[in-house]
Amino acid sequence: MAEGVKKYSMFLASKPVEGERKYLDVTNKYTGAVGAKVPLATHDDVDKAIDAAVAAAPAMAALGAFERKAILEKAVAELKKRAEEIAQILTMEAGKPIKDARGEVSRTIDTFQVAAEESVRIYGEVMPLDISARNKGLQGLVKKFPIGPVSMVSPWNFPLNLVAHKVAPALAVGCPFVLKPASRTPLSALILGDILHRIPELPQGAFSILPVSREDADMFTVDERFKLLTFTGSGPVGWDMKARAGKKKVVMELGGNAPCIVDDYVPDLDYTIQRLINGGFYQGGQSCIHMQRLYVHERLYNEVKEAFLAQVKKLKVGNPFEEDTFIGPMISEKDAKRIEDWAKEAVEKGGKLLAGGGRKGALMEPTVLENVPMEAMARKEEIFGPVVLLYKYSDFKEAVKECNNTHYGLQAGIFTKDLNKAFYAFEHMEVGGVILNDSPALRVDSQPYGGLKDSGIQREGVKYAMEDMLETKVLVMRNVGIL
Repeated sequence: MAEGVKKYSMFLASKPVEGERKYLDVTNKYTGAVGAKVPLATHDDVDKAIDAAVAAAPAMAALGAFERKAILEKAVAELKKRAEEIAQILTMEAGKPIKDARGEVSRTIDTFQVAAEESVRIYGEVMPLDISARNKGLQGLVKKFPIGPVSMVSPWNFPLNLVAHKVAPALAVGCPFVLKPASRTPLSALILGDILHRIPELPQGAFSILPVSREDADMFTVDERFKLLTFTGSGPVGWDMKARAGKKKVVMELGGNAPCIVDDYVPDLDYTIQRLINGGFYQGGQSCIHMQRLYVHERLYNEVKEAFLAQVKKLKVGNPFEEDTFIGPMISEKDAKRIEDWAKEAVEKGGKLLAGGGRKGALMEPTVLENVPMEAMARKEEIFGPVVLLYKYSDFKEAVKECNNTHYGLQAGIFTKDLNKAFYAFEHMEVGGVILNDSPALRVDSQPYGGLKDSGIQREGVKYAMEDMLETKVLVMRNVGIL
């Protein structure tokens, strides 16, 4: 092993595991050097983890709301203590700029804090059932119960907070889980495992966090001992998993091709440009809600275009550990090459290159293209990189129609002072979320989050993820004393 390369433990049935086994190299995405090693779980490890989750389900379900809240609050406290350590690891394993990594840790703390608060707000209801004479004396007590063991598969682009959006709701309701973190970025999830295994109130076997090869990962999808599969990642992989998931409930947060409209009257142009830059290039565009398409009213088009391009040219691309870097490396050189190729193809098909387009290794320049046609890959698919397509429009309703002209439907943004247009967009945009006076890249960790069409099914966001991890039961009671 190279000097200075740290070995991490995986977690099987709540316990750290290393030992004699295959190890996965985790690279520094900026330098390409091996930065850490993690053990690879086997098929047998996954089987044992599911057995442990099944065995732990009664103890997890028996936890009182105050106990679940206390577990989550202890996780919050440890995340705060280790915040800078985790941010540095995120920057190394994911290549995201250090300021964005710190932001992800802060959001993860929010996610766990919201889960702690929601853990004591799992409400039921008492309902009258005497809806007709024959039902006289009937009433119902409705209560929610944890669904049982949860299978979790998380992505590489937000390797801590998108893990938190599965783990924290499961702890809040009392569900054991087995998590497969992304093989490219497993370290932050394993640090979360290290935090959880040190919380004595968490029942033994309540969780496992297992880096695993695709060949050994099939049980996360097909094993019927799981009662819920929650997946975040690409559309083709997600829909294939859903087709093979059997009788279990499935939650999927998939890709996007997020549009944004800048109306002819905006609250503040300087603010608007700032938020458009963030929406288009934050995280290097490696986000499901990255602002990929920008539609600007013809009255403001030239002014917005000039101001936007001026700010794009100021963005620093490079070493993610430097405080002023805005765009770090793409997750791999292969991905950067694909983004570069799609930008070139967009120009070949009739689009105009306004800025960027170049690549050096895994570093991709922030790129702006104008009037890219529908048949180009950069227009019809999710580019997942620092590329924005710019278009001019004259009629607002036609702009909304063009925003909908995609098989994705995750989020959309609109900048306007006109509430009538805002409500029109809300009612007619085929997306899971409409963001008013900000880019579609905005996500608050307590909001319902998910998409329509090929962007997924069900919703994340702590409270909403919890709902999918709960089963509703009713106790029907007849008051025989009044018959």
